This record gives sequence, structure tokens and C-alpha cells, in this order.
Amino acid sequence: MGICSSCDSTATSTAKLILDDGRLQEFSYPVKVSYVLQKNPAFFICNSDEMDFNDVVSAVRDEEELQPGQIYFALPLNRLKHRLQAEEMAALAVKASSALTKSGCCCEKCGWFCRNILVIPDENCVKPSRKVAGGGESGLIRRRSSGGGGGRRRGKFTAKLSDIPE
Repeated sequence: MGICSSCDSTATSTAKLILDDGRLQEFSYPVKVSYVLQKNPAFFICNSDEMDFNDVVSAVRDEEELQPGQIYFALPLNRLKHRLQAEEMAALAVKASSALTKSGCCCEKCGWFCRNILVIPDENCVKPSRKVAGGGESGLIRRRSSGGGGGRRRGKFTAKLSDIPE
């Protein structure tokens, strides 16, 4: 997904829900997942921050509230507990980007700007690091394995860099 950062402290942050058909619903007030699911009973809600490559997709609990500043997806029930493949993650990223762009989210109106980042889905897709002039190494960003579940997942990526002697 892209990284969205607030650049205007006066902007109202909303919870953003990307529907299966690509539409965006925004909530500027606290709303429980169970309320959203009343209108979409064949779907479950997942937090984009909790989605990882080759990891199962889990639902946000019905009693939880959608949090401002977060992006959520409404996915069909048959994708619950399903391992998320790189192609599916890419398709969701495109769907979210399109929905946010169509809504005018990435503009001064709501105080958000978006940057695209490179996402490397799998260790097998990463080229090995190479030597650069002066004997230093450069490398790609690689995902560290993570254990356990629940809670926000942070710090899963690490840069592989070293000094370049002059």
C-alpha cells in the first residue's frame, strides 16, 4: 500500500473503508464494525495494517470501532482465514489507491498526501545484495519473520546497508 501522512493538523481524520466494489466509505465519527456489517452481511472487515504477505487475513472483531486515520477493507467471507498472496495484496493496493484518488483524499481538502512505496512480497523475490564502489554493500529492504499475532505490527522491515569507505 502507499504511505499516507497528515500534513495539516486541522484536518479531520476519518476511518476509511474500501468496499469490495472499489467504493470508499469514510466515517468521521466512531462506528462499530457490527454496524458496518449490518449493511454488508456477506463480508468481514480487516485492518490494512494487519495484512501481510502469505499471512492469513483476520477480521476486526464486531465490537471494535473503526479508528480514524486507518484504512480498512470489506472482503467476502470466503477470504476469511485465507493466506494473502502477493497478487491479491497488489490488487487490494490498487483498489485502495483508486478509491482514495476518486474520493479526492490525496489532496489539500482533507490534509493527506500519499507516496507510493516499493513493497517486496517475499524473500524469494529479493535479489541478493551487491558490492558497490569502495567495498561497501547495498541491499534491498527485507522483511523479518514475525511471530505471534494481534496488535499493531510495526518494525517488520529492515534496511540492509553498510558503510561505504571513501
